[in-house]
Amino acid sequence: MSARFTGKIALVTGAGCVGPGWGNGRAIAVALAREGATVIGVDRNAESMAETAARIAEAGGSFRPAVLDVTDGAAIARLVADIAARHGRIDVLVNNVGGSAAGGPVEMAEEVWDLQIDTNLKSVFLMLKHVLPVMERQGGGAVVNLASTSGIRWTGAAQVAYAAAKAGVIQLSRVVAVQYAAKGIRVNTVVPGQMHTPMVEVRLAGQRAGGDVEALVKQRLSRIPLGFAGDGRDTANAVLFLASDEARFVTGTELVVDGGMSVRCG
Repeated sequence: MSARFTGKIALVTGAGCVGPGWGNGRAIAVALAREGATVIGVDRNAESMAETAARIAEAGGSFRPAVLDVTDGAAIARLVADIAARHGRIDVLVNNVGGSAAGGPVEMAEEVWDLQIDTNLKSVFLMLKHVLPVMERQGGGAVVNLASTSGIRWTGAAQVAYAAAKAGVIQLSRVVAVQYAAKGIRVNTVVPGQMHTPMVEVRLAGQRAGGDVEALVKQRLSRIPLGFAGDGRDTANAVLFLASDEARFVTGTELVVDGGMSVRCG
């Protein structure tokens, strides 16, 4: 086991997954634990974290699941207070929760817009609101927020609320990075592209390809210059770097993980 995060406490939201395999949150939680961190994994579905816990146990790592809705500020406050009481610190915060809904402003229902903004953007604000004071008291920390290439480019489908929220995550991260830099707290954003995670089969194929997984995968691959799809482990590798001391001089920036998709023209 590597020692990059030995002795550190890491809080990862969305640490479960909609199916078996390497979703972003699961991969991030496992990677941090493998490198020595004590990981507190948050998800609203306890069952979704079972595979995460099993993989971390196999690696000899430390994992504690917490069932929580990340749009509930009071619940977040209780969780953060509990972590601070148990461990005395939070060294790494990874805000990974997110999910898209199809539609532009005319066809999207107002309640869908509100839920998308709450899930993808407000959740990041709430976690920062309660974790940043802990990091400030201890003299530093690292925050990595997950956005999406939908927040910087058109990626093939109208999902206006998701795109707006993920663009908001990027700018929120930049502002907080500058505000807290003098306090030893770094804030960066990982921007994944069209990764092949379990969500492709479970949710996206039904939304965008009539349930035809093969057609959706082919469509997504056609946009990626490298010619293959990354998965949650590629996202996790980017998070590990930005959360580690190796990135001590990196804050307020974005690391795009998309196989070149977002810089391709056409």
